[in-house]
Amino acid sequence: MSVNVLYKTSAKATGGRDGHAATLDGALDVKLTTPKELGGGGGAGNNPEQLFAAGYAACFIGAMKFVASQGGPKVPADASVTSTVGIGPRSAGGFGLTVDLAVSLPGVPRAEAEALVEKAHQVCPYSNATRGNVDVKLSVV
Repeated sequence: MSVNVLYKTSAKATGGRDGHAATLDGALDVKLTTPKELGGGGGAGNNPEQLFAAGYAACFIGAMKFVASQGGPKVPADASVTSTVGIGPRSAGGFGLTVDLAVSLPGVPRAEAEALVEKAHQVCPYSNATRGNVDVKLSVV
């Protein structure tokens, strides 16, 4: 499958989960810390799962807006997506991720909201990247 790339960005990480990450253009610059649940010290900083959760949530709203522009129901200004990312050992070895996307579409009838979410899940690049690899659960809240 080919992709007609319209935008690229680059980030550099040093020190792994207890290091530093920044985009090369300087727009994002974060201190990284390993959560206590994964054997780290916790403390100030972010971890890759937090960054992934934030990116997926924002991207999914963009996917819903794209679907709306193609004739779907309008996405309300106060729409939100709460993305919960889990990490842990896989039964097949190594580590894996899980994702729960809780979508709030105030004022959109439930059936329309569910259809919009399902269509967005088919076009969202994060959904396409994770499909078949990560258990992603969708819910309209």
